[in-house]
Amino acid sequence: MSTDIRPEPDLLAAARAWAAEDPDPATRAELTELAERAAARDAAAQAELADRFSGTLQFGTAGLRAALGAGPMRMNRVVVLRAAAGLAAHVLATAGDAGTGEAVPVRADVEDAGAEQAGTGGAGTRNSAAESAGPGNAAAAGSGPLRAVVGYDARYNSDVFARDTAAVFTAAGIETLLMPSALPTPVLAWAVRAFAAEVGVMVTASHNPPADNGYKVYLGGRAVAPEARGCQIVAPHDRLIAERIAAVGPVAGIARADSGWTVLPGSVEEDYLRAVLPVSAAGARDLSIVLTPMHGVGGRTAAQALRRAGFADVHVVAEQAEPDPDFPTVAFPNPEEPGALDLALAAARARNADLVLANDPDADRVAVAVPVPDGAGWRMLHGDEVGALLGYAAAARCAGRADAVLANSIVSSRLLGRIAAAAGLSHRETLTGFKWIARVPGLAYGYEEALGYCVAPDVVRDKDGISAAVAVAVLADELRARGRTLQDVLDELAVAHGLHATDQLSIRVADLGRIPAMTAALRDAPPAALDGSEVVRAEDLTSPDTGLPPTEGLRLLTADGTRVIVRPSGTEPKLKCYLEVVAPVPDRAGLPAARAAAAEKLARIRAELGTALGL
Repeated sequence: MSTDIRPEPDLLAAARAWAAEDPDPATRAELTELAERAAARDAAAQAELADRFSGTLQFGTAGLRAALGAGPMRMNRVVVLRAAAGLAAHVLATAGDAGTGEAVPVRADVEDAGAEQAGTGGAGTRNSAAESAGPGNAAAAGSGPLRAVVGYDARYNSDVFARDTAAVFTAAGIETLLMPSALPTPVLAWAVRAFAAEVGVMVTASHNPPADNGYKVYLGGRAVAPEARGCQIVAPHDRLIAERIAAVGPVAGIARADSGWTVLPGSVEEDYLRAVLPVSAAGARDLSIVLTPMHGVGGRTAAQALRRAGFADVHVVAEQAEPDPDFPTVAFPNPEEPGALDLALAAARARNADLVLANDPDADRVAVAVPVPDGAGWRMLHGDEVGALLGYAAAARCAGRADAVLANSIVSSRLLGRIAAAAGLSHRETLTGFKWIARVPGLAYGYEEALGYCVAPDVVRDKDGISAAVAVAVLADELRARGRTLQDVLDELAVAHGLHATDQLSIRVADLGRIPAMTAALRDAPPAALDGSEVVRAEDLTSPDTGLPPTEGLRLLTADGTRVIVRPSGTEPKLKCYLEVVAPVPDRAGLPAARAAAAEKLARIRAELGTALGL
C-alpha cells in the first residue's frame, strides 16, 4: 500500500477524476466538497484528502474492510464495483468453461429481479429460480451454470453494495442469488454450500465501528477443492483476486445488469435453521436466557434457533434487539469490549436468568456470561473457556469416531488438544482464522479464542454464532438437569488436564512499520527466560519447519509449559501477544489458589514482554 502524499495539483486532479466516475451522489458530493476545501488551503481537508488517496484499499484473505467514504482507501460503490468485477473475473477464470474465463450464460429460468432489488417485491422473482436452485435441489458442484450467493448486514450501504455486486455478477454471466434481507453471516456461509455456489459475498464489517463496512468472500463449487467449499479464501486466491481487481478499468466500463438476479425467498432463514438444527427439541427446556444481538442482524435468527431447540424463556434485550447501523447503546459493537454486555447483564440480574448470550453484529461470533456462584454477580467467559466447553461436548458427541478431528488456532488454548487426546480423538492446530480451521480434514469441531466457534462444520464451514449459542445453551441445560454448571465442567477440566490460563497483550501503533521492526527485534534476540523459566524453544513462524504455512510471528515455549505467541493483527494496526500458562491442580479445592497464582504469573509475563518489545 502506497503512503506517498501526492503534490497538491495531482491530488486534486485524482479527487476530481474519482468524483467524475462515482455513481453515488452522496460520496460524489462529499469528495467534491472535500477537494474544494483542500484547494482553498484547508489543512485538515488536505490531510484527509491525502489519506483517502494515499494508496488503494488492498484485497486480502479477509476481503475488504475500511471506513465508509469516497476515495480508493475507503469503502464505497466505486471500490465495491471494481472488487465485484475482479472477483467475477477470478471465478470465471477459475471455474468457468474449464477455466477459460469465458462467461457462462444465465439460466433461462432466472426471472427479472429488477423490481425486487430491495428484497421486498412480490413472489414472482422468488419462485422459479429460487426453487430450482434451492438448498434441496442445488446442482452438484461441477455441473450447471456458475452461481453466486450475495448477503449483507444492516450497516450503512450494505444493501447497496450487495445489489451492485449482484448486478456485476449477473452481467458477467454468473447466476446470482441475493439474500432477501439483512441476515447473519452464517446464513450466507451456509448458502454457499447449500446452493453449490462458486462464490459467496457477505457485505459486513462484523464488529467494527459504525463508520466501517466490509466485503467478505467465500469460494465453493468448481472454484476450489471439495474440502474447501464454503470456506473463506486463502492464498493464492487473495493475490489472484487482487490482481484482477487492479486490472479493472474505469467504472463506466464495468458491465452491470439492470435485472436478472434472483432474490431468495424469506424462507431461506428457516432453511438455514433446519440445516443447523435438523431435529427440534421434543419438549420445553426451562433454562432462562438473556440474548442480545448488539444492534446487529442476528436477533431474530438466534431467538428462533433457541426456541427451535426447546428454550421457551428467551429474553432479547429490547434496547439492542433491532438492527441499527449506529449501534447507539455501545461504545464499540464488539461483545469483547468492556461495557458491551452491560444491558444484557442488567437484564439477566433483573430476570434472575441462567445464561447470557451475546452475538456480534453479523452473528458469526458469540460471547457467553454465567452467574458467579453464591450470588456474587456475573462473569463473561473467555473465548478459550467457551472453546473448551464446546470441545468437551464435541468430544462426548464424537466418542468412538476415529475420523473425528477437533481443531483450534495456534493462538488458542492447548486445552482442546488434551480434551481430544483424553477422548481418543485427533487434534489439529492451524494458523489464525477460520479460513484455516474450516479446511481441516475430518473437522468435527473447531474454534478460535476470539469468540468464534464452528459446531456444525458439515453445514457451515465458518464460525457461526447462532449454532454455537444454541450448543452452549443445550450444554448448560443438560448440565443443570444433573445439578451441574458450565463452571463445574471448567473446574473438572482444570483438574483433569491442568489449569490453562490465557491473556493478551495488544500494542496499537500509529506507524505500521513499527510492527515488523518489533517482531524482527524479538526474533533476533528472544528473551532467555519468562518469569524465571527458561525459554526452551523460540520458533520463527515464517519458517516452513513449523508444519504450518509460513506466517509472520514468533512462538516461545518455556520449561514450565508457558507459551507466548507474538504476531501482527490481521485486521487492526496492532501487535498482539497471546499468553498461556499451565498449572497442575491436584483437586478442586486447589483451584482458587491456582487461578490466583496463574493470574499473577500472566501479569509478570506481560510486563517482561513489554520490556522485551521496548515499551
